[in-house]
Amino acid sequence: MRKNMKFLVPALSLALAVFSAFFLFHPGIGRLAVENPGKTAFMKYREAEWNRDGRDLRIRQTWVPLGRISRYVVQAVVISEDGKFWRHNGFDFDAMQKALEKNLHAGRWKFGGSTISQQLVKNLYLSPSKNPVRKLREAVLTWRIERNLSKRRILELYLNVVEWGDGIFGIEAASRRYYGKPSSELTPMEAATLVAVLPNPTRYKADRPSRYIRKKAQFIYNVMVRRGVVASETASVP
Repeated sequence: MRKNMKFLVPALSLALAVFSAFFLFHPGIGRLAVENPGKTAFMKYREAEWNRDGRDLRIRQTWVPLGRISRYVVQAVVISEDGKFWRHNGFDFDAMQKALEKNLHAGRWKFGGSTISQQLVKNLYLSPSKNPVRKLREAVLTWRIERNLSKRRILELYLNVVEWGDGIFGIEAASRRYYGKPSSELTPMEAATLVAVLPNPTRYKADRPSRYIRKKAQFIYNVMVRRGVVASETASVP
């Protein structure tokens, strides 16, 4: 057994190194700086689910540049999803540690701690699986995303591909579906409500916000007020 282990460990180490090296070059992330992605891995995953379950759904997505998205959406998503987005290099290790502690306490994998950059990678290239191999791919690709793209481009990509409900992908499709207007016209509270559902957009609904979503949206809105993003005024989720 010891003799086998003597050869097994180096072999596994070599396989891991080759695996990691492959994702240092594939896929070609650099082109995302100037090209918008087509159908993402997560969109394909959802289509396979709909087909398996016999659901007649299609993807709704309208691409918009960051400059045509309400600044309240940008502020709200950073506040809610990744408070250190503009400062970190792809990973928020404090958030990851806190998420790990919560998961250990809960006895199951419930909390993520992922940054916007990591979430973008998962949407573009990976499956929802949480196995170690997928997590390694995520780490390598996140490292590459941060080194090839600007923060503004990462945010633009994320807001255009993230899921916002059954068949709804991207902020423009979500804004038109739930509020009947372009994302550039979203109010602070509308932006906060849309962002509040992001962790689980198929469970929570922006147009029928639960008590939990109302409370979370109000918190995001209040942070925007404290930071001077919006004028101090009375507003609440309808």
